[in-house]
Amino acid sequence: MPFLKNPRAWLLLPAFLLAGCNTVLLSPSGDIAAQQGQLIVISTVLMLLIIVPVIALTFFFAWKYRQSNKAAEAEYAPDWDHSTQLELAIWAAPLLIIIALGALTWISTHTLDPYRALTRIDANRPVPEGTQPLVVEVVALDWKWLFLYPEQGIATVNELAAPVDRPIQFKITSSTVMNSFFIPALAGQIYAMAGMETKLHAVINKPGEYEGFSANYSGAGFSGMRFKFHGLSDGDFDSWVQKTKADGKELSRAAYLQLEHPSEREPVRHYASVAPGLYDAILNRCVEANRMCMKDMMAIDASGGLGMPGAFNVASLDKPTRARLGLDAGATLGPARNYVGAMCSVNEAPDLFTPAPTPSL
Repeated sequence: MPFLKNPRAWLLLPAFLLAGCNTVLLSPSGDIAAQQGQLIVISTVLMLLIIVPVIALTFFFAWKYRQSNKAAEAEYAPDWDHSTQLELAIWAAPLLIIIALGALTWISTHTLDPYRALTRIDANRPVPEGTQPLVVEVVALDWKWLFLYPEQGIATVNELAAPVDRPIQFKITSSTVMNSFFIPALAGQIYAMAGMETKLHAVINKPGEYEGFSANYSGAGFSGMRFKFHGLSDGDFDSWVQKTKADGKELSRAAYLQLEHPSEREPVRHYASVAPGLYDAILNRCVEANRMCMKDMMAIDASGGLGMPGAFNVASLDKPTRARLGLDAGATLGPARNYVGAMCSVNEAPDLFTPAPTPSL
């Protein structure tokens, strides 16, 4: 290529390589992401304290001890094998860098723990006493994002909003495979896993529209699994909530089961209301009414299991669920299997079962 044959063109190569770079990680709009960006810069500088001198000395020694250099200070000494001063310099400097990086990592790991509630809005402002975080329940679907706002009673698909300078508490799970919830301008990525809940505390400090996406490959529609995050003033956030309620429909359990079906590049959707306990049911894998929740299973296991009586307390999938899962009669997956549907306590049993009348004599 003629461009590469020009020596001066190589000087412009770094500019071309950097032209498409997005430096949001080093200039974010959220305090947690800002602290993480500072951590990247400090760690890089500490490592460069070793890398730059080593590279410089490599060129220096190659030049000084070249074969054509006959100067006295470049004397050839094949029997030389030890220098205490040189050994101290070689080992002490990296050791000090490792100690500094270790201390920095230890402190930042605890300070930036995503499960830890925020103690400050930014470097100059602590969180005011009595401030309640905005709770957002996040569900990673195939291949879209569902956001539930329990305080506001709304839900959205592929759109997220929060007030500026108000702490946000994300509760994150997945409906199927693992994904990674990531808004670079807000905070680091946190994994979303089915049947598990991860958490993230963060705050956005500047109004604006920011990119959010999944940072973990999860199948065919992964590349389109993106959403917009809006940092809004308190008034604008209230208006956004009212607009969502006006535009949206109800997110019932049946509507969620339809939304859960795999689809790619879904448009933004709004839901004006959400079925009670929907997020908890998603987390515990029991959105269908005839499924036992994981938390109930774990409670039974923690109590020692069901024993022999539980083997007879079985149910089967109803017809709509069988059809949705492809388990109709004659399907290749075979007939429906029985499973434990629910358990009742001793106190609940009298309400569920009517004892047979005692025969009179």
